[in-house]
Amino acid sequence: MSDIGHNSGATPHLDRAADLDALRRMSAEELKCVAEELRRETIAAVSGTGGHLGAGLGVVELTVALHHVFRTPHDRLVWDVGHQTYPHKILTGRRDRIRTLRQGGGLSGFTRRSESEFDPFGAAHSSTSISAALGMAVARDMKGERRNTIAVIGDGSMSAGMAYEAMNNAGAMRTRLVVVLNDNDMSIAPPTGALSAHLSRLISSKPYLGLRSLAREVASHLPRPLYEAAERAEEMARGLVSGGTLFEQLGFYYVGPIDGHNLDHLLPILRNVRDARDDRPVLVHVVTQKGRGHPFGAEAADRYHAVNAFELVVNPAGTLQGKPKAARPAPPSYTKVFADALIAAADVDPKIVAITAAMPSGTGLDAFSKRFPKRCFDVGIAEQHAVTFAAGMATEGFKPFCAIYSTFLQRAYDQVVHDVMLQKLPVRFAIDRAGLVGADGATHAGAYDLAYLGCLPEMVIMAAGDEADLVRMVATAAAYDDGPIVFRYPRGEGVGEALPPPGETLPIGKGRILREGTRVALVNLGTRLGECRKAAEDLERLGLSTTIADMRFLKPLDTDLLFRLARAHEAVITIEEGAIGGFAAHALHALAQAGLLDGGLKIRTLALPDRIIDHDTQARQYAEAGLDARAIVAAALDALGRAGDGVNLARA
Repeated sequence: MSDIGHNSGATPHLDRAADLDALRRMSAEELKCVAEELRRETIAAVSGTGGHLGAGLGVVELTVALHHVFRTPHDRLVWDVGHQTYPHKILTGRRDRIRTLRQGGGLSGFTRRSESEFDPFGAAHSSTSISAALGMAVARDMKGERRNTIAVIGDGSMSAGMAYEAMNNAGAMRTRLVVVLNDNDMSIAPPTGALSAHLSRLISSKPYLGLRSLAREVASHLPRPLYEAAERAEEMARGLVSGGTLFEQLGFYYVGPIDGHNLDHLLPILRNVRDARDDRPVLVHVVTQKGRGHPFGAEAADRYHAVNAFELVVNPAGTLQGKPKAARPAPPSYTKVFADALIAAADVDPKIVAITAAMPSGTGLDAFSKRFPKRCFDVGIAEQHAVTFAAGMATEGFKPFCAIYSTFLQRAYDQVVHDVMLQKLPVRFAIDRAGLVGADGATHAGAYDLAYLGCLPEMVIMAAGDEADLVRMVATAAAYDDGPIVFRYPRGEGVGEALPPPGETLPIGKGRILREGTRVALVNLGTRLGECRKAAEDLERLGLSTTIADMRFLKPLDTDLLFRLARAHEAVITIEEGAIGGFAAHALHALAQAGLLDGGLKIRTLALPDRIIDHDTQARQYAEAGLDARAIVAAALDALGRAGDGVNLARA
C-alpha cells in the first residue's frame, strides 16, 4: 500500500466541472468520471478533517446529476440535514476550502446561507427541506418567476412528522415542487433494476404526462363519481407497479424507485421531471447505498455516519483505503459514562426503560439496547413523539429515560411543557451535548436548555460537574418519582474522576463546596468546574483566597449555600455553559429577593454570550465565549477593582 496523504490524485474531469456550465455540457460518460473523481476527492478531504463521510459518499452520483440537470443556483436546491453535502460543496465553488471543513474559520459541516449562494437554506436538524422548499416555491409563484425548486431528503428524515406536514400542504396547494427521496436504507422499496428504471422513465416522460393530462381532461367531463373513480384507479394501478401509493395520497406525482448510482437512469428521469409543466408536486424516489466506496469497507460501523481524521492509502487494487489513527489513552466519554450508569441502574430496576430519537449510538443507548433489547425504544427522528411516548409509559409506572441531545430536545418543547410538566409525570431527561460541541458548531450547540427548561415550574434540573457526578445523577433520576427530572452533560471526554459505586444518589437541591476560601466565590453549574479549579489556583497566586462551589442543581436551587457564599465573600462569580437566562438568572433572582444585592456584594455572571459561536475546537469556543480559566480570573479581578493584576499570569 502507498500513503497518499490528503490528495485524491489526478482529477481532470472534476477540474473541468468547477465551471458548472461545463458540467452541464458533459456527456453521461464524462459525468461518470466526474462522479468517480468527486468520490475520491471527498474521501481525501475528510481524511484530514473528519466529518460525516458516509452520507456524502452515498449521493455522489445524485449530486452530479442534480447540478447537471438543474440550473443552480437559479434553481433552488435544498438539502435536508446537510450531512450529505460535502460533494455539493466541492462542486459549487468551495473545493479550494474543503480541507477546512469543520475547522475554526473554515467551511461548515452543513449547508449555510452565508457560505454560498448555492446554499439557499441552512440546515443541520432533520426534516426541514420540504417545508423550506415549498415556501420558496410559493414565493416564486407569487413573484411570477420561473425556476425549479428541489428538496433532497433522506428516508430517515422522512420518519419525522414535519416532512409529512409539508407534503400534505404541498399536495393540497398543487404547487410545482420536486422532492427527491434519497432512500439509502432500503426501508421503503425493494432493490431496483432495469425494469423499475424503465417504468420510472416512462411515467415521467412527456408523452405519458401528455396522455395522462388528456385523459384527465376527458374524464373531467364525466359525472363526478365516474371521474373520481377513474382517477383513483389510475393512481392505484401505478402505485401497485411502483410503490408510490402513499405519496400519491398526499398529492404528489410519484416516480421511482430508481437506482441513485446509475447516471443512465437518473439523468433522463430528472430531465423529464425538470421539463414537465404539470403544476402537481413530484416525488422522485432514488435508492442509494450509504457509504458507497467508503475507505473503511462495507462492514465498518463508521461507514454509516461520521469518522475522525484518518490516514489514507491506496491498496494494490488501486482503491482508497482508510487507516484509523492511533487513539491516545483518555478517560471515557460522558456519553459512555451515562450509558454504563443507566445499564447498572436497569440491572436492579426492571421498570427502567430507555428512549432515543434515531440516535442510539450518539446517546450511548446502543449499549443499553444490547443488554435490554425489549426495554430500549428507538422511535426514529421524532423527538416530539419520543417525549410524549415517554410520558405515556410514565403513566403506567415505568421509569422512562428519554436520551436526546440538547439541541434536538428543542424540537419537542411543547411536549415537555404540555405532556410532561403540566401532568407532573416522572420522565427522566438525559440531555447529551450540553454546552458548546466543537466541530458541529452552532446548529448542534446545547446552549439553551437551562433557559428553556429552567422557566418551567416544578422541574428538577441537574448539571454534572464531572463524570463522577453524572453517575450519581443517573441514580438520582432513577430514584426520583415526584415529577420530571433533567440532567445535562457535555460532549467529549471526562476529566478522569474516579467513578462512585452504582446507586449512589444526591440529595435533591443540594450543592457542594470543593474548596473553601474567604474572598472570591466561584459558583459553578456544569462542567466548567475544571476551569474553575484552574482559575482558583491563579487567584490564589494573586493573594485572593478562593472558594469553589459546585451547585449541581439549577432547580431546586440551593439557596442556603448561595446565600452563605454571598454573605461570606467580597465577590461572587457565577459560571455556566448555557445562554443568558439560565443559572445566573435564577441565582440573581434569589439573591435579590433575599435583599443580598442591596449591600456591597460584588457579583459577575459568566454565561454564553448573546451571539452565535461558530464551529471550532471546544477549547477555542469556550475561550471565545469567555468561559475559560483566564476569563474567570479576569471577572473576579474586575469585580474587586484589580483588573490589571492578572496580566502577568502565564496561563494560556
